Amino acid sequence: VLQEPSSKRSKPVSRVASLASLLPPVKSSPLKRIGLRLQVSPKPLPPSRVSMATAQPSKRRDSKLWSETFDVRTGATQTLSPKEIKRQEAIFELAQGEQDLVEDLKLAKKAYHDPMLKLAIMTEQELNQIFGTLESLIPLHEDLLGRLRDARKPDGSTEHVGHILTAWLPCLSSYTSYCSNQVKAKALLDQKKQDRRVQDFLQRCLQSPFSRKLDLWNFLDIPRSRLVKYPLLLREILKHTANDHPDRQHLDEAMLMVQSVVADINRQTGESECQYYKERLLYSEEGQRDQLIDRSKTLCCHGELKNNRGVKLHVFLFQNILVITRSVSLHNQPVSYQLCRQPIPLTRLDLEDLSDGEMRVGGSIRGAFSNTERTKNFFRVSYRAEGQPLTHSFQASDAFNKQQWINCIRQAKEAAVQQVQAGARLDPGPRRETDLDLHGDPGPLRETDLCLVGLDDPPPNVKVPTIAQG
Repeated sequence: VLQEPSSKRSKPVSRVASLASLLPPVKSSPLKRIGLRLQVSPKPLPPSRVSMATAQPSKRRDSKLWSETFDVRTGATQTLSPKEIKRQEAIFELAQGEQDLVEDLKLAKKAYHDPMLKLAIMTEQELNQIFGTLESLIPLHEDLLGRLRDARKPDGSTEHVGHILTAWLPCLSSYTSYCSNQVKAKALLDQKKQDRRVQDFLQRCLQSPFSRKLDLWNFLDIPRSRLVKYPLLLREILKHTANDHPDRQHLDEAMLMVQSVVADINRQTGESECQYYKERLLYSEEGQRDQLIDRSKTLCCHGELKNNRGVKLHVFLFQNILVITRSVSLHNQPVSYQLCRQPIPLTRLDLEDLSDGEMRVGGSIRGAFSNTERTKNFFRVSYRAEGQPLTHSFQASDAFNKQQWINCIRQAKEAAVQQVQAGARLDPGPRRETDLDLHGDPGPLRETDLCLVGLDDPPPNVKVPTIAQG
């Protein structure tokens, strides 16, 4: 699960949050992927005069630990064990995070939404699309914060929190519409950043102390990153709650509830993300359309690509098909993706890991002699198109990204193969030429060299790498 943005200044659950470093940059859940923001934003306009001004120092939140608030003089009757202290710290972090979240949501509305509406920098319709249901989340988190504060005893400790969470967690279902809207919101925000007035306003905000050097999207992404962190926070509280503690049963129930809610939101967000990109696909010819694209409800991963001639491409791995496109920026429209190759059904796709130096670049064999860097991190995808064997060779930006793409494609293909085999068992019929052939001779191959780059987050600007974060 992704960590919260840097706006979170209270002490993190470091041992748990450090798992974020293990997340693959390409394949991840829709909530995480949106957080990673792997899609590339349009190139910003040249900096205006305001952007050349000296930036103000960033405003930092004061970090506070629960132990700094605990007052033994106001009623504590016994010494707390190290385990109980850690439990109190985890509960305090939950409450402190709610307070920070409420402040940031209010700031996003007061410092960004309202001024842009009043100054007519964006239309009300555009702001509604970008901010979504953000305002409705404020009372939701104020409610939880109030309940947690009421449960705190005079000495600062909290004995029971599980019943509060089990009563409140169903409210998180309201996050579905907000998270499902984030892909469209990010696309429109990137588009509007090309407007000089929008750029100047956002730049002034970025240089103001209240922003803590966070851009608007950081604030809009905070709810998603908070959502995916709830399972971590509850797990940390559970970790330090004894099995015989009166709060244990409610906490166990809360853990199951939050996992279920987040999983459901993640599923619906993934379907929304997949549908968005399907709608942004442009077909050069009718023959490129494929029912596997239309039926896809899951986007496994996607990322920016370019071929060996420097032409940028964008590859989408849907649940049953690989689609190679070129991004197209139309006037006053979000980025679209024009198919430049025939879509490749995963059941007819073969994947090969290539050793460094093995790949031909630019039509000549360069190996490790003159262009070592350009011949690293390649893998090959081969398939049959109308009986004709073809191949594409992709280059990842580094060995780690290469392995993530290979893992993602392998897993997606395995799932597609199992789906076909399950269907064949249910309805065995005459084998068609287009059915899966795992062992047939692929024949001679032709090469079309493509280079996979830019999978890491551009500053700041796929998938998305979320939020998804938690």
